[in-house]
Amino acid sequence: MQLFVDDLTVIDFSYLCVERGIVGESWIVDVLLDGSLNEMSMVLDFAVVKKQIKAIIDDAVDHKLLLPMQEKSVILAESPHNENHQVIDFTSAVGSYHLQSPQCAFAPVDSLTINITDVTRHLTAIIKAQLPTNVEGLTLTLRPEVMHNDYYHYTHGLKLHDGNCQRIAHGHRSKIQIFVDGIKDTALEKLWCQRWQDIYIASEADRIDAADIQLSTQAQNDLTPDHQYFSYHAPQGRFDIAVPSNILDVVDCDSTVELLADFIVRQLKAMPELANKAVKVIAYEGVAKGAIVNG
Repeated sequence: MQLFVDDLTVIDFSYLCVERGIVGESWIVDVLLDGSLNEMSMVLDFAVVKKQIKAIIDDAVDHKLLLPMQEKSVILAESPHNENHQVIDFTSAVGSYHLQSPQCAFAPVDSLTINITDVTRHLTAIIKAQLPTNVEGLTLTLRPEVMHNDYYHYTHGLKLHDGNCQRIAHGHRSKIQIFVDGIKDTALEKLWCQRWQDIYIASEADRIDAADIQLSTQAQNDLTPDHQYFSYHAPQGRFDIAVPSNILDVVDCDSTVELLADFIVRQLKAMPELANKAVKVIAYEGVAKGAIVNG
């Protein structure tokens, strides 16, 4: 007997990639269970699937930074500054990244790269260990949203958020729609997606001096004049990140999707050719959610 739930949840996360750096991603999760009927004539109550399995997935990978622990350029260690915090040093083709976060913000995966196959294997083992004995098989399908136009991958953190969005390196794969005088402008959409492809978005208010950053001892040897530094305290703990300037966009607001949509509108309206035109931006935060701003 099989039970399925399509679109069970969406996982929004970032991961370390030696070619691309820190990459924001969003995957839709489908679940298929094999098993015998229980005393309620069910393989598993849909309410349990939707609540318990979603909670397991969220706790394992959602709004976290996924770490391919077989990759030698990923170094994870206990923080020398704060209890229950960890530090990461990571070197990629686009530059080196250095972070400090509470342990809950990182998800080590026993793989060389972060990809759908390895994350599926990682999650399947975690979920199977918590399912009732009548459930004999579990098939997870992780898939990106099908997008026919341009999109971008971004990573950020929200210090004012009391949930997991406060984590300084989680991200999304997002599309965008831009309208000028009511007409969709795919050229502007493409330009914006190029600007924010594999980007880290930081808030100017979170910038700190190099002398105040809390990172690993090793980081002091790898930091360059090209790094910029951001840090904040949130309910889960202290968060620090050093990011190379070439993959960084610093905005004059918080990086909620509402304020990012407003930021894009303000940037577009500052262009002389758009100053007197009506601009509408529909910015997405991952899958099927976002904000609309008119300017």
